[in-house]
Amino acid sequence: MTALLEVSRLVKRFGGISAVNDLSFEVNQGESLGLIGPNGAGKTTVFSLIMGEHRQNSGTVTLAGEDLSADPTYLRIQKGVSRTYQVPRPFADINVAENIRVGLMPNSIRRMISEGPDPDAELALARSVGFAAADLEKTPGELSMGDLRKLELARTLATAPKVMLLDEVFAGLTVGEITQISDLLAEKRKEGMTYVIVSHDLRSLEPLIDRAVAMTFGHVIAEGTFREVMDNEKVRAAYLGH
Repeated sequence: MTALLEVSRLVKRFGGISAVNDLSFEVNQGESLGLIGPNGAGKTTVFSLIMGEHRQNSGTVTLAGEDLSADPTYLRIQKGVSRTYQVPRPFADINVAENIRVGLMPNSIRRMISEGPDPDAELALARSVGFAAADLEKTPGELSMGDLRKLELARTLATAPKVMLLDEVFAGLTVGEITQISDLLAEKRKEGMTYVIVSHDLRSLEPLIDRAVAMTFGHVIAEGTFREVMDNEKVRAAYLGH
């Protein structure tokens, strides 16, 4: 099977420290992959490298056979890769609908002027992540952390990604909110969405993924099913420190 997203031998150094060290993995079309590891393993840095927010020292990122390694972030988004962040990053001074609208904006200024906003598309996206119509007028400051996570997902889905990178989507949530986000991701998985998810909440992560890749100190130490990876001695040592 040809990989949809391929990360090959990525290296990223900050000064004399290697945050990512010769790291490789693949994600197939329709697959949900968990990227796990202890704090400081380099998981978020990997997402930043895939998105072009950091530049790798060496290695490549390929999407659907196309090398993205030299592309700026906006081109990678246009070509089909998008992400959420550990700390939500909404536009604080505009409402939910307008935040979603930013992701729906066409790439051409001419099309943006001629077509204008599409309230139906904004509402459909909002509802697809669990917002009610009344929520569209709220500003991010009025939202709970669970709703901020949903807004992150809606903004990411608005770019029509081929692959979503989900960074700690359960962080800071109540048990009920975790259930809501888990149900949403499970539904997107059934719809065929391809995503890579980073999470320290391993219990919530397990039912959402087809396969796991574990890393520490910037490199892969195990991959396979969730249970295979968690039973791996290197992974247990990385988490438990012995």
